[in-house]
Amino acid sequence: MSRNLLEVDELSHAELAGLIDTMIAWKAAPEQIPAVLAGRGVALVFEKPSARTRNSGEMAVVGLGGHPVTIRPDEISIDTRESAEDVARTLASFHAIIAARVFDHTVLERMAAAVDIPIVNLLSDRAHPCQALADLLTIHELLGGLEGRRVAYVGDGNNVAASLAFGAALTGLELVVSSPPGYELDDIVVDRARNLGGAIELVTDPFEAVKGVDAIYTDTWVSMGEEAEAEIRREAFQGWCVDDALMNAAGPDAMFLHCLPAHRGDEVTAAVIDGPRSAVWHQAANRMHSKRALFAFLMEG
Repeated sequence: MSRNLLEVDELSHAELAGLIDTMIAWKAAPEQIPAVLAGRGVALVFEKPSARTRNSGEMAVVGLGGHPVTIRPDEISIDTRESAEDVARTLASFHAIIAARVFDHTVLERMAAAVDIPIVNLLSDRAHPCQALADLLTIHELLGGLEGRRVAYVGDGNNVAASLAFGAALTGLELVVSSPPGYELDDIVVDRARNLGGAIELVTDPFEAVKGVDAIYTDTWVSMGEEAEAEIRREAFQGWCVDDALMNAAGPDAMFLHCLPAHRGDEVTAAVIDGPRSAVWHQAANRMHSKRALFAFLMEG
């Protein structure tokens, strides 16, 4: 059976460490990248659009010698024109990998059950594993390692936070999560991360959460599909904006991370995201490097 990646904790500690080593090595010496997708296609399926996911995904496939085919939601209409299973079976007739960005995580699970080629989660309502891989690479590069480093995630306990929690647990990265009441990281995610050996803390006060951390990470308060809740969420998240005061509470060397797109004036101020401690563009660039290593790992079995 082929390997899939629907969530970070489907990897072992050793596999994730090896992936990060591969990302670093290939960034330093791109001539070493094998053409494991030569003559092969990769289907990049989008129910939800994304500039970074499409561009990083396509260029990752090209870097491995393959041909990316980006598919818009109106071209397949999963579970309207065709079932998720039939979409997967059709695409598996042409492609070596299916990577999909979907609203409902169970769509990915159904695809994985229907075909015997790798299925990759480019984002779902439950997980964002490719983002977490890029985050771990960024932290490793800029801080010189992951073990014992400390990151505060300030904001919505969403899919990004969940995948980061699993990635942190598998690499020895310490994670503190601070969210408004009602928007905390799910208890099941916390338990899964701790069962992996993760050091994860939940701290309500963001100023307490960021004390002594190496990085502060946040995400948008209103994700795609949550627009109807925008005003309620903005009111709930007041006090969780990453501004100069919060960065200073972390310490002078703390860096800022964001998975993007960002909304200046909501979850982060312009002074922080556009300031000298922001690593968001380094982080965005690493999404290509992480996907490239992941696709090669899955192809090599």
